[in-house]
Amino acid sequence: MKKINNRTVIITTLLTLSPVIIGLLLWNKLPEQVPTHFGFDGQPDSWSSRTFAVFGLPLILLLVHLICVKITDIDPKGENITGKIYGLTLWITPVVSLFVSVITYSHALGYELNVNFAASIMTGMMFIVIGNYLPKCRQNYTIGIKIPWTLADEDNWNRTHRMAGPLWMAGGLVIMLSGLITGNQALVMLLVLPVITLVPVLYSYHLHRQKQS
Repeated sequence: MKKINNRTVIITTLLTLSPVIIGLLLWNKLPEQVPTHFGFDGQPDSWSSRTFAVFGLPLILLLVHLICVKITDIDPKGENITGKIYGLTLWITPVVSLFVSVITYSHALGYELNVNFAASIMTGMMFIVIGNYLPKCRQNYTIGIKIPWTLADEDNWNRTHRMAGPLWMAGGLVIMLSGLITGNQALVMLLVLPVITLVPVLYSYHLHRQKQS
């Protein structure tokens, strides 16, 4: 598994930094101020320098990526993290990096993509993929629903993740559909995210109390 992980780390690291290459190729076409944040209406509401957009954002995401790699590598229960689960974790940051660069550079060049639509599709797909893997995720301190009751009881961990997997997939589907059929993608995400986050926590606590009684 280590060889596969090392190869994946190299590939995902390069992909996380690939927006730098794209930005350099577009450098002379990019304005001095580039939109780097978008509001709930999908319109830019904050701008940064061209240098920060091309170099700063990918480097920040690279730091996040490398921190995830390090935390996973030193997990005391790292043997429970399978190659597929680890690979999934490593691919999240480069996908986000590429997504951010497409949105940022497109708006800077005058191509106004529907940010809310694109974000809802990407976020929904991400939750569907993660939800598919959650029931297969074994007890560890890095990846999964890491709360006191799941970490203290392997049966609690397994049952909570088996319940959370379909819930996350359903939430992801709702978010994707909101991008296709409604104009309130941000509101839908704000409603769905607390549900798929809190319900597994409450279910895990219920299992814990049930076992204590």
